[in-house]
Amino acid sequence: MAACAGAALMIAAGCGGGPRQDASEPSGDFKLSVVRTSFPRAQSLAQTSPLRITVRNQGTTTVPNVALTVDGISAQSAPIDNADRERPVWILNEGPTGGITAYVNTWAVGPLKPDEEKTFTWSLTATTAGVHTLRYRAAAGLNGKARAVATNGPLDGSLTVRVTRHPRDRVVDPATGKVVDAPTSG
Repeated sequence: MAACAGAALMIAAGCGGGPRQDASEPSGDFKLSVVRTSFPRAQSLAQTSPLRITVRNQGTTTVPNVALTVDGISAQSAPIDNADRERPVWILNEGPTGGITAYVNTWAVGPLKPDEEKTFTWSLTATTAGVHTLRYRAAAGLNGKARAVATNGPLDGSLTVRVTRHPRDRVVDPATGKVVDAPTSG
């Protein structure tokens, strides 16, 4: 009994203590814009494609922790042929380098100096046929004290992609050992 009480006390002591998560995040408005997006609008099942979103600091002060939230990777935006809405549309092979956060579908890559750009890159593999929409939004921090303000471009947007049911024909190039599109006959 004493062991159980001691364990419960240790668990309780580890929860909720310490400084607030947003204690070191600066307060204020930071001028950001999404300046480029890149993702193939037509894809095939099992095709791996890079998703790239570039954010620019349009202001005169350093953005504390530029972040992007991308919705639509892990769940369908609309049911297709009575498919399971929880089935992923894309497999996330790799997210932005150093960008992992505790937030769902949000990546942060650190400070962004004035007039500087950062490109977030994901490697995604299509797993569900249909028309799907990814929605994205840039932020100046993770905790709400550093607020992104749109200037010279949007903070958010969407990308619509059609994934066909038929995977692309791929072969291994014997000269290089790399997987490439199969040659077409004709």
